[in-house]
Amino acid sequence: MQLRFGYVSMALSLWEASPSHALTYTNWKKLNEADRLEKLHSVTEQNLRNTIRILHYNIAHEIEVYRMSSSLIPLAAHPDVEWDFISPFKEYFIEIGRLVKKHGMRVSFHPGQFTLFTSSQKHVTENAIVDMTYHYNMLEAMGLHRDSTINIHIGGAYGNKEAALQRFDDNFPKLHQDIRMRTTLENDDRTYTAEETLKMCERQGTPFVFDYHHHWANSGDTEFEELLPRIFATWERTGMVPKFHLSSPKSDKMIRAHADYVDPDFAMPFIKALKAYGHSSDIMIEAKAKDKAAIKIVEDLAKVRGFKRIKGGTIEM
Repeated sequence: MQLRFGYVSMALSLWEASPSHALTYTNWKKLNEADRLEKLHSVTEQNLRNTIRILHYNIAHEIEVYRMSSSLIPLAAHPDVEWDFISPFKEYFIEIGRLVKKHGMRVSFHPGQFTLFTSSQKHVTENAIVDMTYHYNMLEAMGLHRDSTINIHIGGAYGNKEAALQRFDDNFPKLHQDIRMRTTLENDDRTYTAEETLKMCERQGTPFVFDYHHHWANSGDTEFEELLPRIFATWERTGMVPKFHLSSPKSDKMIRAHADYVDPDFAMPFIKALKAYGHSSDIMIEAKAKDKAAIKIVEDLAKVRGFKRIKGGTIEM
């Protein structure tokens, strides 16, 4: 079995390669119509160019799992800023998709904390649908909409977890079916445990992205090892190996914050559980050191008996 490791958004080893340059709505409003479009185009082009640079970096270092920035397109989901962010950059999107497919990479998106389907406010759900559609449209422009995923959390509890879960059940199906089929759910570190999130995934037919650090901080009453068969089962319809998230606490007091690197001792019970289960998996490293942290955990595991590094970002066990 193999474990492939990846990272989020920014390759810190590259100079000036942020894929998340922004244009705020406040600054956009200050510009005249022509300058608004020019600024939107220049920021978007910079982000897409840097994404391509990052993909070439990943290819060179054999890192095959990567989460793209949700901020590639400035103001794309803002209700007052409607602009065509696909047509002018068609060749960039096609090039991103070509690189991903040619080199067998796995990419994803992870919209922010305000993409929610548990709110009682109608506009929150409407905004979530807009944001999810924005992410899907980018994947479609890349030709990756059948092979990639968009990961979200269940959301808030608003003082009544049972009612919030019911609202998710009611609101999530309002998404277009094609987008729902590419959506994954992740347990969080405060509200919805792994078991609660898994139950939602099973009801909605949605793959489950298990976050080990979040489970450690918000474990509920169930050991994650008991959930592995059900977690893997949620991925069966996709034809993809399951994806997991891994980070470690920043300190004893800041237990939910992510450290710069992944502590091998913290991660090892999780890694050993995957090894014992015996099925290949992809692991997204959510450490602050980004690509450096992903490479470091692979190097650390390669020193352990029974673990062999076979690519820059892949361990065979």
